[in-house]
Amino acid sequence: MSITESHPPALRSLINDGEAPVEPVLIQDKDIQIPVIDLERLDKEILTQACKELGIFRLENHGIPLTLTSRLQEISESLFRLPSENKREMFAGVKSPISYFSGTGALSRSGDALKRDPSHVNLVEGLNVPLSKLPASKISCDDDDSQEAKLESFRVLMEEYGRHMSRIAVSMFEAMVQTLNLELSDEQKSEYLSESTGNIRVYRYTPSSGEALGLEVHTDSSVIAIIKEDEVGGLQIMKGEEWFRVTPVANTLIINLGDMMQVISDDEYKSVKHRVKVEKSSKTERHSVCYFVFPKRESVIKSSKYKPFTYAEFEAQVQADVKSHGTKIGLPRFTPKSPLFL
Repeated sequence: MSITESHPPALRSLINDGEAPVEPVLIQDKDIQIPVIDLERLDKEILTQACKELGIFRLENHGIPLTLTSRLQEISESLFRLPSENKREMFAGVKSPISYFSGTGALSRSGDALKRDPSHVNLVEGLNVPLSKLPASKISCDDDDSQEAKLESFRVLMEEYGRHMSRIAVSMFEAMVQTLNLELSDEQKSEYLSESTGNIRVYRYTPSSGEALGLEVHTDSSVIAIIKEDEVGGLQIMKGEEWFRVTPVANTLIINLGDMMQVISDDEYKSVKHRVKVEKSSKTERHSVCYFVFPKRESVIKSSKYKPFTYAEFEAQVQADVKSHGTKIGLPRFTPKSPLFL
């Protein structure tokens, strides 16, 4: 089987012809060194500066065993290499909360790709993993070499990895709350960053014969996102009006601030605008594992900059905009003085 056969049909012509959509602002050749936070000796001055100026930083000494991340990358790559139809049939046929998607990172609550105009197709496919549903979804299998056995191994690894993600997310959120001098009760903290909402997406990006996007320009809707990427690179962030490449560093994590953190901080902290660019010169696929965590769906988030809203309302508006406009609008929808305010 050729590597192309493992990709969905809708992406194959884009890979071969280089006809995937390209954002108009792709002119950049600059690298950026994002701030580094040591989780064992957390420097709150560096954290505050990173959150205010960029909305992104690198985390080292995070405590995740290298054996776990190596095994997770190995088994996720083997799942992605399956023929395209096999992947779709496997995830549709096995009783599992893990879902497969392609062509976009915009998903419904159930983990299905939102239907969009073909001009918004991105060179990405992935697995969506709602962590809270994993413990009750053990997959029984008789053959240790079967696809079901591989998926069960993936589920077990995701559970373990998810526990590390939850630990790190809580630690970083607590630190951010302190740097902002927010007086939040334990209940408020657990509502603003609800571990039960933790969700992991495993992405595969494939280079094309032309310049293209793996994920289009966006901000994350989460409180924070924690990214484990391989050595291939492709993540880019916007600073001012310029794009900068974030160079991979082995055995570190990248933490992005999302829209909900920007609201919670009253716009003190920044939700970083970013994208994944598929480099034409690269011959290697890019893989990444991203953890997202959100507020409780029905908790009201208040800020002097935005009208009060629940995360459920924000999510519904984002999905409505993606369906009708082809892209996310996000926080401007919730700014009372904005012409986009509904």
